[in-house]
Amino acid sequence: MIKRTPIYSHPLIDHLMEPEVQEAVLMIIWQITKEVEEVQEPREDYNDKQVVSEIMARCFIPTLVTSISWEAFHFAGHEIRITEAMDCYGAVVWPSALVLCYFLETNAKQYNMVDKNVIEIGAGTGLVSIVASLLGARVTATDLPELLGNLQYNIFRNTKMKCKHLPQVKELSWGVALDRNFPRASNSFDYVLAADVVYAHPFLEELLLTFDHLCKETTIVLWAMKFRLEKENKFVDRFKELFDLEEISSFPSLNIKLYKAMKKNRRSA
Repeated sequence: MIKRTPIYSHPLIDHLMEPEVQEAVLMIIWQITKEVEEVQEPREDYNDKQVVSEIMARCFIPTLVTSISWEAFHFAGHEIRITEAMDCYGAVVWPSALVLCYFLETNAKQYNMVDKNVIEIGAGTGLVSIVASLLGARVTATDLPELLGNLQYNIFRNTKMKCKHLPQVKELSWGVALDRNFPRASNSFDYVLAADVVYAHPFLEELLLTFDHLCKETTIVLWAMKFRLEKENKFVDRFKELFDLEEISSFPSLNIKLYKAMKKNRRSA
């Protein structure tokens, strides 16, 4: 039996109803109140917070202070140590990268990386490329020339003797010398990975051109993006002109969305 509390007590109920009936009425009131409380925090928001909490728990800062600062991440059954460069946006691990790594790990059956040809654009610190490599992919990690040293260092230290295929690191400036450095005839990427490559920079058209150049009709783009400014929305609209875009996950608390995209059939586009 439910113990009655003042919030559910009412003189009219006490006067008119037998104790057993009072208890039944109070039970109904309690159930309705409970359902209202559950509605007040939508299930979607609860799931978002739960998953985001799990994603962020994959990262920890070491207690041992060394001359080189690094962060550790747990993905694909390994501890991954990443060295960042705080003076450069491209050499920092952003939440979108964690979201994409978590997705690759937890959806490894549906999006099987084993022996797949994978390229990451804007690889930054290399975390996403490392996770894809640990999951069995043939990975090419790309970024601007000034970021390649740190990128190579992180990838080498975290994949040596651990991966089926040794990852490659290549320079890729969006929209520059694409035919020479990544000939369409030899492009055979099963996946293009991208995390937080769209932000307030003047190279969005070049980025779109790069996406288009690297993809064949069978290539799957997995792209995590944090929405900050109107430019992100405009880029998504431009992207949809060339690609079929599907939102496969959303994290409102991080303002991040995860997309899957494939090239539109040219004849029907």
